[in-house]
Amino acid sequence: MQVTETLNEGLKRGYAITVTAAELDAKVEEKLKEAQPTVEMKGFRKGKVPMALLRKQFGQRLMGESMQESIDGAVSKHLEESGDRPAAQPEMKMTNEDWKEGDDVNVEVSYEKLPDIAEVDFSKIKLERMVVKADEDSVKEALDNLAESPQAVTYETKKGAAKKDDQVVLDFVGKVDGEAFEGGSAEDYPLVLGSNSFIPGFEDGLLKVKAGDEKDVEVTFPEDYQAENLAGKNAVFSCTIKEVKGPKKPKIDDDLAKKFGADDLEALKTQITERLEAEYTGASRAVAKRALLDALDAEVAFDLPQSLVDAESKQIAHQLWHEENPDVEGHDHPEIEATDEHVKLAERRVKLGLLLADIGQKADVKVTDQEMTQAIMNQARQYPGQERQFFEFVQQNAQFRQQVQAPLFEDKVVDHIFEQANVAEKDVSKEDLEKAVEKLEEE
Repeated sequence: MQVTETLNEGLKRGYAITVTAAELDAKVEEKLKEAQPTVEMKGFRKGKVPMALLRKQFGQRLMGESMQESIDGAVSKHLEESGDRPAAQPEMKMTNEDWKEGDDVNVEVSYEKLPDIAEVDFSKIKLERMVVKADEDSVKEALDNLAESPQAVTYETKKGAAKKDDQVVLDFVGKVDGEAFEGGSAEDYPLVLGSNSFIPGFEDGLLKVKAGDEKDVEVTFPEDYQAENLAGKNAVFSCTIKEVKGPKKPKIDDDLAKKFGADDLEALKTQITERLEAEYTGASRAVAKRALLDALDAEVAFDLPQSLVDAESKQIAHQLWHEENPDVEGHDHPEIEATDEHVKLAERRVKLGLLLADIGQKADVKVTDQEMTQAIMNQARQYPGQERQFFEFVQQNAQFRQQVQAPLFEDKVVDHIFEQANVAEKDVSKEDLEKAVEKLEEE
């Protein structure tokens, strides 16, 4: 077998591989001899079928297998000896398409190798980490929000007409074409106007009602309503108003704290403080991470595999096009061309992705089974009642597991760099942190 280099330009590599006819024939012969003891054929005892018949029966199929194995073996040996890591699956093309048995096999192999990346001195990277403490005003604001939440608000009878955020206690009977339908009736039902818990138009129809009123509310069920027999239908709800209640904001005291699982008000304040500071820490880390990635992008340079940049820029262009055209769900649309802006963003993503992967590999960063399990469980909570099906899907889908693992790995690599970088903490206000986060979202 001969391997000859035909291209060595930047990260691009090309090779001509020749597998001689003699090598192929020897490999086919070896496979036939290996199979002979187990082959049964009419007119011969098991294991006694002549090689000539075996070759006639199985030779063509084994020739194809032998070709593929020889070429794959040559490529694997070359990659092992050269140390090249292809950016994508190597492309292979047989150049003597008129090949017939007895001829040598000539194959062209091409790929882009991943670049060699120099060590980075992280101690030279200077970063600033914003530190925000939860002050009394922030805790008070959070307490006020809790006191105004549906879980805390109580209602007391009021005089006058119902308005938004009031609670109306009513009996109602819903009819379509004059006939009551299943699930369309209730008694003493407490409905908060503006909660959007009923179909569109129902709650608006009860604005300005008073206790003792009787009113017919006309609505139209949405076209995508879950009960197909009601979807798109006009309905009339005959309503009897029993009581109108106004919201009453509770006092911020121990009783309120107990509604949210705390022993007393001080314990609730402690929980809020810890939650707020955890949120501030997460936001601060996001800002510092962006600054770190910007610094790495500016300081580190190496050649990028064009194939990865092209694929990433097309993906970016495609994703942004769908965000701008949300009504188009499938891929039945004109071809989307990547712009210079898309290419520039793709180059940054590819560069930082390769760099972080290289840093993580050199530092032996690993995502543990426990971390993966926790991440998958967190995602499973988004599908209540379907957790088992979700876990089965994850188990059978290697690509999805990779999607879960990738951000975990990246965050661990970023933390590894933070530990070695020159990071200075700076006390700032909540408003300063919010501005920094808004700036991230704008970019």
